[in-house]
Amino acid sequence: MHTPITELLGIQYPIVQGGMMWVGRAELAAAVSNAGGLGILTALTQPTPTALADEIARCRTMTDKPFGVNLTFLPSSNPPPYADYVTAIIDSGVKIVETAGNNPKEFIARFKEAGVTIVHKCTSVRHALSAERNGVDAVSIDGFEAAGHPGEDDVPGLVLIPAAARALRIPILASGGLADGRGMAAALSLGAHGINMGTRFMLTREAPIHDRIKEAIVAGSERDTKVIFKPFRNTARVFRNAISEEIATSERVPGATFADIQPLAAGARGRAALESGDVDGGMLWAGMAIGLMDDLPTCAELIERIVAECRATLGAAARMAA
Repeated sequence: MHTPITELLGIQYPIVQGGMMWVGRAELAAAVSNAGGLGILTALTQPTPTALADEIARCRTMTDKPFGVNLTFLPSSNPPPYADYVTAIIDSGVKIVETAGNNPKEFIARFKEAGVTIVHKCTSVRHALSAERNGVDAVSIDGFEAAGHPGEDDVPGLVLIPAAARALRIPILASGGLADGRGMAAALSLGAHGINMGTRFMLTREAPIHDRIKEAIVAGSERDTKVIFKPFRNTARVFRNAISEEIATSERVPGATFADIQPLAAGARGRAALESGDVDGGMLWAGMAIGLMDDLPTCAELIERIVAECRATLGAAARMAA
């Protein structure tokens, strides 16, 4: 396949694995890259910049294909040492970075000076335009269906993708609600140049999380995710489990603050659940596209299937249009 995304990133297929906390490790990133997509390591999964450099080196022992690093800039009174993570990425020779969260403007110049290609995750056209003005090379536009933090506008991909395509000059990845070749065909038809998938790659054999977590999420339907944190304007989409239900109940209490539910939402609790297989042990991030997933393939099987289905779907649509 040849699109502006494959040309920009030097990959075979315009399929990118999104950065996922605790999941974006070398095993998964290398498997995606080896299959012709772009694998992504998640920087803040590693406890220190030195540990990130070690993980980048480990990934290089598993693949000779391009891979990237996700660096998410979080609002925090005690932020991680972002400048040191940036240094670790640059010094390790990584040439593709996925930024997310707060505006990465502070670090764009450093990345560009080092010849790094920047893909910024956005949840609205206005944020994507700001990122374009700040000099990023591409954007991932995340619809309301997506796992993680889909923004506060609640705009689904069917509207958000063509709106972004109409407004932007740089390449676009569609994200949210994507799990198969039909979705990829739709994204390309709506004006995107490739797709970004998180949950679908989390539900593969190479993803470094407990099989009980994978089996529980893949058994879910499109109705088995839950939107939480909306009262705090930090909307998140997660898998429906005991923890997310308790958070949803607690945040509806008059006068509730994020501090009241923070122990339930703690990242360490979610990590422990992913590692132990305790489905109700912590927050589990998942997008609505779990309703389109019913197996746990290898990354190579998944990408091959998506590409074949995308081509068949586009061909069938062209025949109907003719």
